[in-house]
Formats: sequence, C-alpha cells, structure tokens
Amino acid sequence: MKPGLHPDYHPVVFQDSSTGDAFLTRSTITSGQTIQWGDGNTYPLVVVEVTSWSHPFWTGARRIMDSAGQVEKFHRRYGQRAGRS
Repeated sequence: MKPGLHPDYHPVVFQDSSTGDAFLTRSTITSGQTIQWGDGNTYPLVVVEVTSWSHPFWTGARRIMDSAGQVEKFHRRYGQRAGRS
C-alpha cells in the first residue's frame, strides 16, 4: 500500500446503545470516547443504535402490523370508489 493514501485502520469497540453489548473489531472510524477493554488496553468507543443483538431480524422479535388500521387508513385516503362497469 502506498503511504499516506489509505486511512488509518485500527482496533475500535462498537457498543449497542439499547443492549449495552460491545465487540472489538477494526475500522477506520474515529471517536472522542474511549473504553477500557478486557485485555487491559484502551480503545476508541463508537456507540451505535442497532447491532445484531438488538435488530428485530436477528433477535426474532417482530413488529406487529395493525392490518385492520392500514385498511381503514386506505379507505379514508382513497374512499370507496365505484366499481367499474
């Protein structure tokens, strides 16, 4: 690799804001926050909203859609249209 061309690729800890779970990986992202990791080293900390620990697809938690409410919303918006002859 050419020197000065590529961004700094270094260890970073990503933490899920909703569950508190964290994992150490490598990234080019920078952060002003740091965290003391289990190996005794201090790493930059990046807090994210969604990870595989909190995403509904990976956790199996699904949103329940109010299908009856969606139908009513459709009828309010478009009304009962006359059938075609």
